[in-house]
Amino acid sequence: MERTPRVGRLRRGVPPALHHRDFAFLWVAIVTMGLAGQMAAVAVGWQVYSISGDPLHLGLIGLAEFLPLPLLAIPAGALADRVSRRLVLAAALVLDGCVALLLVAVTAAGARQLWPFLALALTSGVAGAIGSPAARALPPTLVPTELLAGALAIRSVGAQAAVVTGPALGGLLFALRPELVYATAAALFAVAFVSALAIRPRAGAAARVAGAEPAPRLASLLAGVRFVRPTPILFGAILLDLFAVLFGGAVALLPLFAQDILHTGPVGLGVLRSAPAVGAVVAGLILTRRPLRAPAGRTLLVVVAVFGGSMIVFGLSQWYAVSLAALAVSGFADMYSMNIRSTTVALVTPDELRGRVVAVEMVFISASNELGAFESGVAAALVGAVPAVVLGGAATVLIAAAWPRFFPELARIGRLEDLRPVRARS
Repeated sequence: MERTPRVGRLRRGVPPALHHRDFAFLWVAIVTMGLAGQMAAVAVGWQVYSISGDPLHLGLIGLAEFLPLPLLAIPAGALADRVSRRLVLAAALVLDGCVALLLVAVTAAGARQLWPFLALALTSGVAGAIGSPAARALPPTLVPTELLAGALAIRSVGAQAAVVTGPALGGLLFALRPELVYATAAALFAVAFVSALAIRPRAGAAARVAGAEPAPRLASLLAGVRFVRPTPILFGAILLDLFAVLFGGAVALLPLFAQDILHTGPVGLGVLRSAPAVGAVVAGLILTRRPLRAPAGRTLLVVVAVFGGSMIVFGLSQWYAVSLAALAVSGFADMYSMNIRSTTVALVTPDELRGRVVAVEMVFISASNELGAFESGVAAALVGAVPAVVLGGAATVLIAAAWPRFFPELARIGRLEDLRPVRARS
């Protein structure tokens, strides 16, 4: 007699976006492939460093994963606008699963050479470049507009939860048996593949695919770039994220801070690296329960300034607890910023261009992460780690304060759910 009320209470505890069957399948796919990727990254890093003890090789793995993105993201965005996005995502997951299985074989053979890991990292980067635009363009076709901000928040919560739990789980499985990490990752990619195939986009999205352009010419491939540049709301939001991460990020310098300033070991470093993700998960859970109601433009500028301020605190801190809290606040603020930006991109972009516009956004985000790590290293070498982080955080605060002068339309955004697609200029 109590089963029905209990089920009702459980259902009420689930974020509204997950009540929609197809978004729930997409969420499962995102979480499982994120968990698999984080698990595999820990094992690959350990094995690669064990081959030669050269930290440069770790950088080469990251570079191999990044290289396909600037080359393939724009064509992949066009592909996501021409064919079924769930099939594009499923194809990328097949490639990811094959990489995991090949890593099982490489590990079983002794894992004594670097080149197989570089080749498989490059293949993994290809899968990510192809699948990500399709995955990121799907949510607006699966949930009503009023639930989109919450849907993107719970998507980010799942991705950040994978960042927190994946490395720990991967390390545990690696300690039991190295091949077990990759075999488990392959199984998780299989779950993600089945979930992707189970998605059924709404009728409007199916009509979009049927009416796609007849040929992927250069003008069609670059339509996302041509749409973003003259649309101040989009261009301002994406560019603000680029500069905030470029100047305000400090993740690349965490090993230096852990050893030389905070005097902690590898476990302490691992906790520091997880702190931004923990803050992001907390913010994401809040956003899924209470979607943003305040004026989104002003809120975006405030949270970017808070992100910069948290980096100033982190750079000046010599106490582990304070540094940990500052990093958690940075992740909390970054989640709000990312949610506002992603929702704005999704709502302002016409569906027939969404894959290509998301691809442009991805290139900007990846460039900010990679170039931000490079900028942090160069600045630390020139002026020292502490001044580099503090000055970068201060620059981020100043950029947020000055941004309304350059992009007043972005600063004037009100409620996100009131945004409507902007028609592409011919």
